[in-house]
Amino acid sequence: MTALEGALRPFAQIETLLVTTDYDGVVAPIVADPARAFPLPGTVDALLELAALPRVTVALVSGRDRTTLRSLSGAERPLVTVGSHGGEFDDQFTARELTPVRRELLTTVAGVLAEIAARYPGAVVETKPTSAALHVRNASGGWTAPGSPGAAALDEARHAAAALPGVYPTEGKAVLELAVIEASKGRALELLRDTTGAGGILYFGDDVTDERAFAVLRQPRDGGPDLGVKVGSGDTAAQYRVPDPEAVRDALRELLRLRTARD
Repeated sequence: MTALEGALRPFAQIETLLVTTDYDGVVAPIVADPARAFPLPGTVDALLELAALPRVTVALVSGRDRTTLRSLSGAERPLVTVGSHGGEFDDQFTARELTPVRRELLTTVAGVLAEIAARYPGAVVETKPTSAALHVRNASGGWTAPGSPGAAALDEARHAAAALPGVYPTEGKAVLELAVIEASKGRALELLRDTTGAGGILYFGDDVTDERAFAVLRQPRDGGPDLGVKVGSGDTAAQYRVPDPEAVRDALRELLRLRTARD
C-alpha cells in the first residue's frame, strides 16, 4: 500500500468531502496541441461517480476558460467546473466582476501579448473571459533554457505586465497568464470549502499554479484533514506525489470504492 492509498482510507470517512483536481497534466495527459488535450479514459467517469455520492462535491479547477474546460473534458453536472484559475465559477461570475474599465484593460493586455507572440514563431495567445495567456510550449527554439526564444518571450510578457497597473500575472509551465481580476486556485478552493462546508479537501495538481492550491490545504503534517497530491516531478508543498494521470485515475477509483463502501 502506498502512502497516498493509506491516507485515502481515513479521508473517505470524513462526513462531507470536496474532491478537486487540475485538468491538463492530471485528468488529461499533456499534449503538443492544447485543443486535443482530452481526458484519460475512465478519469472523468470516476469523478462523475464520486460527484453523484451523498455529501461529496467534485470540481475541476483549471487555468482553462470554463467553456473550453467543459468542452474538452465532457464534464457534466453534478461535476463543478472552475475556470481561469478561479476567475470563473459560473456564467454570472464574469459579468459581475468585469467592469468596463477591466474589459478595456483586458483588450490592452491581449494586444500586448499578441505583439510579443508575433515576434516568436510558435508562441500563441489565448484570450479568456478575464485574462489573456501567452503560451510558448511550441515556440521555435524551445522555452526551457535561459535565453531561448520561448524564455525571451515570457520575459517580455513579464516586463509588460509590470507596466500595466491592475494586471495579475500567473506563471505556469511554458505559459504566463495576465488576468484583470485577482484569482488563484487557492482562492478557488477556499471559496468552494466555504460554500460546501467540506470537512476535507483532496486536490491533485501538476503545475506551479497548483502550488497556490496546495498552500491553502490543511494537510496531515499540520494536523489537518486535507490531502494535496503533486502529479509528476518538481518541488511542491503537497505531501503526496503520484507519477502520472494514470495514477490519478487509480487514486480516484480507490477513493470511490472506499466512499461507496462507507455509504
